[in-house]
Amino acid sequence: MRPISAAFPAARFRRLRASPALRALSQENSLSVGDLIWPVFLCDGVGVTQPVASMPGVVRRSVDLVVKAAEEAASLGIPAICLFPYTLPEVKTADCVEAWNPDNLTNRAIRAIKAAVPEIAVMTDVALDPYNSNGHDGLVVDGHILNDETVECLVRMALAQAESGADILGPSDMMDGRIGAIRQALEAAGHKHVAILSYAAKYASAFYGPFRDAVGASGALKGDKKTYQMNPANSDEALRLVERDLMAGADMVMVKPGMPYLDICRRVKDTFGAPTYAYQVSGEYAMLKGAALNGWIDGEKSMLESLMAFRRAGCDGVLTYFALEAARAIRAGRA
Repeated sequence: MRPISAAFPAARFRRLRASPALRALSQENSLSVGDLIWPVFLCDGVGVTQPVASMPGVVRRSVDLVVKAAEEAASLGIPAICLFPYTLPEVKTADCVEAWNPDNLTNRAIRAIKAAVPEIAVMTDVALDPYNSNGHDGLVVDGHILNDETVECLVRMALAQAESGADILGPSDMMDGRIGAIRQALEAAGHKHVAILSYAAKYASAFYGPFRDAVGASGALKGDKKTYQMNPANSDEALRLVERDLMAGADMVMVKPGMPYLDICRRVKDTFGAPTYAYQVSGEYAMLKGAALNGWIDGEKSMLESLMAFRRAGCDGVLTYFALEAARAIRAGRA
């Protein structure tokens, strides 16, 4: 559809910008609390918070405090919380068996949150890197990241999370074939209502650094993840990956990182019309928060502008560490 407009002066675009009322009437996109998923970090202990140095304002929380965080999120209207564990080094192994331990940090937190705040959706991360002594998302043998053997592990991990009560599984590993394998296993085990939000287009990005600090994977990682995460130069490949995952049983798809890949978000939404999400990753958060703390930008305005960009690009929602701040601003009418 080609936009049609009269010539100046019959057309003056400033007319619809002249007042808050006119701007509201002509606004094309909106941001609501219901668009937010809040990623939170877990740690061992009771009553424990651990600041993440590279993510100002973000902390790891023990399970009891994550439950309180979920209660606060639900009170603000945030529909979902996503769990990421900080696994102690002594628990990390090459075979990653802690990943499907029914009593690992994530599974304990799922059960605790669903018992206390049943109305909030709990999303999980399905990848081996928090549990892997090599820091990779898959099993490593002789320097190679194994695909099919990793998928078998991911299925076990996904089933353990579903058994614990997870509402949404987020496979973030980028192994080929994992969505179909997980979906088939969920159906066979009676978990037909568990949703999959696939990290379908996840790029091998430099913006993940602070996150790896938060989950304790930075020091463990040997090499890089370029053999299984996407080349940042590629766009058409993202569409092929999204199509594959939707065909295999993903209910929703994600583009990661977010702001540097808004073009991919737009292409995915326009091509498939499926529920499409972006992850405003740790590096994006750290840049905005760091600049705000230094007084270089207005923190709240830049946060809200960045989140609106995802909606404008076609996203149905966004995973963001700003979720609580954004929800408070939206509810106060500042968005």
